[in-house]
Amino acid sequence: MEVDRPPLSAPGLTSALVSPGGLWRDIKVVGETGSTNTDLLQAAAAGAAEGAVLAAEAQTAGRGRMGRRWLSPPRASLIFSVLFRPAGVPANSLGWLPLLAGVAAVSALRRVAELEAVLKWPNDVLIGQRKLAGILAEQSGGAIVVGMGINVSELPPGDAGASATCVEAERAGRVSRDELLVGVLRDLEDRYRRWTADLDGCGVQQEFASLCGTIGRTVRVELPGGRVLTGTATEVDSHGRLVLRTEEALTAVSAGDVVHVR
Repeated sequence: MEVDRPPLSAPGLTSALVSPGGLWRDIKVVGETGSTNTDLLQAAAAGAAEGAVLAAEAQTAGRGRMGRRWLSPPRASLIFSVLFRPAGVPANSLGWLPLLAGVAAVSALRRVAELEAVLKWPNDVLIGQRKLAGILAEQSGGAIVVGMGINVSELPPGDAGASATCVEAERAGRVSRDELLVGVLRDLEDRYRRWTADLDGCGVQQEFASLCGTIGRTVRVELPGGRVLTGTATEVDSHGRLVLRTEEALTAVSAGDVVHVR
């Protein structure tokens, strides 16, 4: 099938992102795979170093949080995963990694594509109330793989597309996927470096709050196991948890599916 969209350029991405002393060290682009997260987790188990990046033009078994599938037409999205080995970071702070990725994505989308993207805790990027991107972090031992999918030129197929949007629909014009990926990874490297150097003083918590459309809203959170909480989202705490003010008390939630009620 002919696809009227240019492929990602691994040599160009490597030239733009890989440098002595930099975080990113091995950037690969494949035409198709089951899941970039699965592939990088396997590479991590085989000893791959921090800073590996794997992008795919299409996925056949991509997944999001809560077991959802993530599908996209070939070359219509940015689909990629990155490998971290955050030695020395306390276990109760590791939940910040996908949030850092969300901040980097929003920052790059605002700068490169000139879109007023916002975050929905914990792992979505929105335009208005429509989903533009999703993030999934998975851990194996000391390795954490963070995967991201950004809808660029087409919506996902099926029901997922009904509540989604894409970059080019929002900006009424083409955008370079290479330029957008370089922007996201540069911003992610900057925030990861600052975060691992100074967990409390890096400023990422404040930046996340300033970009998060969930804080201040009434939300419904579907927790693992089926329990549901409804309340006002007051903040994201120092461990990356969403703090809800319910009728009973303040409750910090570390994982869950969030619905913005109003």
